[in-house]
Amino acid sequence: MRTKYKRILLKLSGESLAGTQGHGIDTVRLNQYAEQIKEIASQGVQIAIVIGGGNIFRGLSGASKGFDRVKGDQMGMLATVINSLALSSALVAIGQPAQVFTAINMFPIGEHYSKWRAIEAMNNGAVAIISGGTGNPFFTTDTGSALRGIEVEAEVMLKGTRVDGIYTADPEKDPTAEKFSEITYDEVYTRGLKVMDLTATALCKENHLPIIVFNMDCPGNLAKVLAGEPIGTLVY
Repeated sequence: MRTKYKRILLKLSGESLAGTQGHGIDTVRLNQYAEQIKEIASQGVQIAIVIGGGNIFRGLSGASKGFDRVKGDQMGMLATVINSLALSSALVAIGQPAQVFTAINMFPIGEHYSKWRAIEAMNNGAVAIISGGTGNPFFTTDTGSALRGIEVEAEVMLKGTRVDGIYTADPEKDPTAEKFSEITYDEVYTRGLKVMDLTATALCKENHLPIIVFNMDCPGNLAKVLAGEPIGTLVY
């Protein structure tokens, strides 16, 4: 199968990783993700991954419950490291090399992230899993994924979620919500659509990094997006 992109940044949701449990790591979902990632890696696609931590701890919700915001965000960063280690383990178990990078120095858990080391890993056929967000509080993993996607010179950011694209409203709550096949960064902003936070959207716009939002929980969808099939929503 011909692929449309040679190097991608795949953003995965921590909540999706929880599967039907609603929290923690669902090994069935984890292994489904690993199989989809291996499938496209075997076609020669270079893959960097940023994964959220919402299935374990979310800094913002912790702050609303009385946690210090900075410490809450640091706990959220550590949650992304746990998820990254789990995904790395699942990939290696099925024969797909993977390397975990951390935004903060956490040797020997992962290698301290640098653009050049992540690109080197991808050039050598490994999936580069970049954890710890930006390493700073007050930034989401959406912003972290936008930043890393731009740094590693990805051609596109693929945002794998539980829904199959961007809608005029939350399709899980509003049955009349209509799906966009494509939408501009500016329209996402003016309509107040909760695709990514504003910092992430602005970063992608300024650096011309297109985003495709699609349903990662449907096995085979990742390969379909890479083949150029019109599933999901393109933000440009």
